[in-house]
Amino acid sequence: MLVFIVIISNGSCKTQSNIITSKKEAKEKGIYSYSEDGRTKTVKSNRTKSSEKRENEEIVDKDDKGRKLEKRATNSLANKIINDALDNLGVKYRTGGTTKTGMDCSGLVFSTYGNYDISLPRTSIDMSRHGQKIKKNEAQPGDLIFFKTNGRSVINHVGIITEIVNDEIKFIHSSTKRGVIVSSTLDAYYSKTFAQINRVLE
Repeated sequence: MLVFIVIISNGSCKTQSNIITSKKEAKEKGIYSYSEDGRTKTVKSNRTKSSEKRENEEIVDKDDKGRKLEKRATNSLANKIINDALDNLGVKYRTGGTTKTGMDCSGLVFSTYGNYDISLPRTSIDMSRHGQKIKKNEAQPGDLIFFKTNGRSVINHVGIITEIVNDEIKFIHSSTKRGVIVSSTLDAYYSKTFAQINRVLE
């Protein structure tokens, strides 16, 4: 008599979500730090004094095979814009909103860049026609990332890139269900609906 033994592994193919929904969570994950009075905010980097480069130069860590690991904002203006955007984590979604009482995706981008006298169109589709369209592998923190989430071929969603790790792009945006959060292009939904990236900072 033959006996078959079947071992069942209780695993999951679903990747864990990289969504960050609050400043506290962002701080714990090392992408955002701020003082108790809220005045000092920086996007953290794994830089050491010996590896610091001139401001505005790209800082890239590499693994033992020389592959790029991550890209964080080193341009001082991009860094300030990202921190301002991150300061809105947890703000609820509101159509047409541009303040901490509620904002939509383009409202977050419009108001954040506007704080630095950078004038952008008010809607995501118009923003997608502004600046320079670049390849995905050329993306930098501070660039705008666009999606087509309405099941059609029209851009209707925008976010600000906060960090790049290998092929993963993290971005802050205002989601209709969760408000202002940080999400990842590794999430199946955003991987599927990705449209383009535009550079609006020189």
